[in-house]
This record gives sequence, structure tokens and C-alpha cells, in this order.
Amino acid sequence: MRFWIFLLLLSSLTVWAQSGKPQSPDSKALHDLFASEWDYDMQQHPEQASTLGDRRWNDRWTDASLEAHARRNQHNEGVLAHLGTINRANLSAADQLNYDLFKKHYEESTGEYKWHWFLLPLNQRGGIQTSFELSDALRFQTIKDYEDWIARLRTFPQHMDQTVALMRQGIKERMVHPKVIMQRIPAQIDAQIVSDPTKSGYYKPFERFSGEIAPADQQRLKAAATQAIEQQIVPSFKKFKEFFVNEYLPACYDQVGAWQLPHGDELYAFFVRHYTTTDVTPEQVHQIGLREVARIRAQMEQIMQQTGFKGTRDQYFKFLRTDPQFFYKTPEELFEAYKVVAKTIDPNLVRMFRTLPRQPYGVEEIPAAVAPDTTAAYYREGAPDGSRAGTYFVNLYKPETRPKWEMMALTLHESVPGHHLQIARAQEMGEMPKFRRFGGYTAFVEGWALYAESLGDDMHLYNDPYSKFGQLTYEMWRAVRLVVDTGIHAKHWSREQAIQYFMDNAPKTELDIVNEIDRYIAWPGQSLAYKTGELKIKELRARARQQLGDKFDLREFHDVVLGSGAVPLDILERTVNEWITEKSKSRESQAN
Repeated sequence: MRFWIFLLLLSSLTVWAQSGKPQSPDSKALHDLFASEWDYDMQQHPEQASTLGDRRWNDRWTDASLEAHARRNQHNEGVLAHLGTINRANLSAADQLNYDLFKKHYEESTGEYKWHWFLLPLNQRGGIQTSFELSDALRFQTIKDYEDWIARLRTFPQHMDQTVALMRQGIKERMVHPKVIMQRIPAQIDAQIVSDPTKSGYYKPFERFSGEIAPADQQRLKAAATQAIEQQIVPSFKKFKEFFVNEYLPACYDQVGAWQLPHGDELYAFFVRHYTTTDVTPEQVHQIGLREVARIRAQMEQIMQQTGFKGTRDQYFKFLRTDPQFFYKTPEELFEAYKVVAKTIDPNLVRMFRTLPRQPYGVEEIPAAVAPDTTAAYYREGAPDGSRAGTYFVNLYKPETRPKWEMMALTLHESVPGHHLQIARAQEMGEMPKFRRFGGYTAFVEGWALYAESLGDDMHLYNDPYSKFGQLTYEMWRAVRLVVDTGIHAKHWSREQAIQYFMDNAPKTELDIVNEIDRYIAWPGQSLAYKTGELKIKELRARARQQLGDKFDLREFHDVVLGSGAVPLDILERTVNEWITEKSKSRESQAN
């Protein structure tokens, strides 16, 4: 999935109005704070508001200036001070949890500010050079929808200037990315420097109009968009290309790893805690990764023997990476196959879940402009107002590198019962504050999606040894992350060392592996969340099954895990333990 969307959503805070229910003064003050902060954050991050269906600021970009970042941090410190005036002891149990999660978010936001990570506003996975993708998440039905987008195009030069100012400050403070990943950016910039405005990604909304818009208005809007792209978008990217190639790229680090940033070891330790929602150290994560790699490798050896392959593990990996039987010949064939896999999963969900979301999802291809630098797939959440379904994006670039044996595990992760099921269900929990419905914790969100891959066994979807090996490959992929992410950012591993470790332990294709390693380089610590969360969910499932015996119900367990939205792992463990205790008491009373 596009993991930056989740980081943006973390900063979105509000309340669900509890009409008709009496509130204590402290409860009212808490919910009033939620509501005011929601509006503040939507106003401060209009792109985020737009993707959530809040169109009040559809005509503007986020103020990315240095002054705005400082101002928002000062505001966040004020929110924490305000929160401190609310007596937590006077709140209900539900509001105490809301209070704690709200506080945790603001403490982490102010804690992150001091590292100046905002001086790295883009990488090869996304940034201002891919901002045209925002239009794919928006509704275009009325004249105002189009005029708002044109207003964004016309103010794009200021947006670009602010981005460049951040990056120049990053050069001064040595807060820059490694050169090896940023060398991918010039080609992405070139894709925005078009001679024909109608070929620009920013023009895409004007390729079709609803029948409600008169032909004369359509022509007027097309002409305005064409002019804005010619006069604002393209010149901005030409200017950006010159800055990026001549100033920024030469200032980037020759080596990889957060350790070389100012206070890099402390920054990385912060990100490890942030993304795992635990107090583990980089070294502890590294050791967990080594153990998981060894465990999964042993399971892979068993599957390899079942297939009757005669040769070494490395030879088997080469066979899986290269044999034509494992690949589709064209992007079109690959796309159709992904849709078939998704529909194969859907009917099995009722055996695993009591509660399913109402929101649908669709399968679309990753835009060609970014596909070469993007991993195999990602998910984009639907709009809460129902104007946009969830979307499972699949990479059709070079189908000869997209093996069939990975498709089931990948689809389980990104669509259902992975990201779409979990995120859509959370959005539909109207009784919860919006910061919990639309926000989340990466360890939970990605941990759940990785756990969802293992549910292919429960649903009997891995119906041949190769697809099962694909599931193990994907689990190994996330175990390898624990080793290589900490290796790169804490142990000074080289990029080549990390790529080789990945190649030695998983049969994913080299293109995917290189893109993955470059993603970890650009986003320290984020990749640690997946395996951390999955291990915790599996641990809790095993505990519940062991303690409840024949009273254990997998569908009920899933309801409990998903029933509070995305939460830190310690909160999840507490919730499941309370459920086990209640079920155990019920079991004992029935026995007596």
C-alpha cells in the first residue's frame, strides 16, 4: 500500500458527536478538543482533507514553508498543554483510551519535530514530483470540483518554491537522502515536463466530464487547465530539475543509512519505537529478524522437497525467478489474473469474519510514470463519504518479473482480508473518534495485513506448493526487513550488502528486491512494523486458542482484534487478554 497516506492520516484528529448522551465537563472538553483539532488539521493539510472527502480546502496545497512547520509544532505543544487541563480520571473507560491515544500522537509529533525529518519532503517513492496522483483520489462531478483543481495548478509554483526551500535547508543541516536513491528522481521530474499539456498527469481530470457539465463549460475548463499546465506546472518542474540536478543531488550522501544524519542513531531509535509501537532497540529487532529468517528458511526447504526439485536452494530460487511457466507474457494478462485472484478470495471471507465492511474495493494498475520505481502493489483507502471505493493497485511494469506464485499472498495482504477489510471496517466505526477511524498505527495496520496472508491457509487458498512457497516468500520478505533495515540504518550495512542478503534468503525478483531495499533506505524503521505486528497477532491467537480450548472461535477473535480500530500493540494485547478472561469466566460458570 502507499504508506505516506497513513502517516498523513495519523495527524487527523476529531470526535464523533455523541448526541443524546450526557457528558461530564471533562468529557465535553475532550470531545471539543477532538473536534477543533480535526478542523485545524484538515485546514493545515488540505490534500489529506480532499482524500477524505472534505472539500472545504480543495483549491490549495499544504503550506510547506519552514515557518508553517514551526507554527504547527508550536500549536501541537499547545494542544498537549490543553489536554493536560482535562482530568483523565473523570472520563469513561472508552474516553480514557481516546485520551491516551490522542496524547500519544501529539507527543510523538512534537518528538519527531526536533529531528527535522520534514526537511526530506520527497524520495523516489513519492513527493511533489508525483503530486498529480492526488487527482485520482478526488471526486470530479461539479464545475467547482474542476475549478478547485485548476486553482491548485495555478498556485503550484508557490508549492514548489516551498518544497525547494525545505530541501535547501536540508542541505545546510545535512538532512538529505543518499544519492543512490535520489538518482531516480530526475526521470520522474522529466515525466512532468511535457510539451503537450493534455499528456500531463495533472490534466487527467479533464479527459472526461459528467453529463451535468455543459459543453461550453467543459471547453472553458479544459482551456484553463491547459494554460495552467503550460504556464505554472511545466515551468515549475523545469526550475525544479535545474535545482535538483545542480544543487541537491551533489549534496546527497554517498553512503546509505540514517546513522550518517545529524543525531542519526537517536533518530533511528525513535523511528524504531514509533513504527513498532514498542520499546525494542534496533539490536533487539535485528536479532528477532535473524531468528525469523532461520525459522522460515527451514519451512521453505520442506516445500522445496515437496515439489521434487533436485538442486540447491539458490538453484530453486533461480528457477522460481526465471522459469516462463511462472509469468504472464503481457501486462493485460497479468491484470486480468490479479482480478481473478481477488474474486477467488471474496467468497471465503464469511468463514473467517463475523463483521465485513460495506465499502467495496476495485483493482487498478499502478500509474506507468511511477511503476518502474514502485514495488509490486499497494492499497489506497476509500473515501469515507462513499465517493471513492478502496483500490488495490498492482504493478504491471515488466510482467516477466511478476511471478504467479506471489499473487495470492500479495492480494490477501493488499485487498481482503488485509488492508481493505481492516481499513474500511475502521472507517465505518461511527461511534469512534475520527482520529481512530481514519488514523492508525503502522504496526497494527501492516501487522494485520501480513497476518492476513497466513489466513490463506485457513481458507485453503494456497492450493499448490508454489503458491504456498509464495506465502513463505512474503513472510520471509518481512523477516528479512528486520535484518536489513537495522543493518542499513544502525549497523552501517552497504546497499549491496542488504540486496545480497535479501537475494540469498527470498526468491523475489531482483527488480523488486532493489526497489524494496531502496524503499528501506528512504524510510528508516517503517518496514519493521509488519513483522512486529504480525508476530504479536499470531502470539495472541495462539494464547487465546490455548486458554479457551474448544471455546475458541476464530471469527470472534478477528472481531476482537479489529473491533477497536488500529491501536498500539500493547493496547491490542490488553484488549485480547480481557476478552480471553471474559470468555474463560463464561466457560467456568457454564461448567459449574
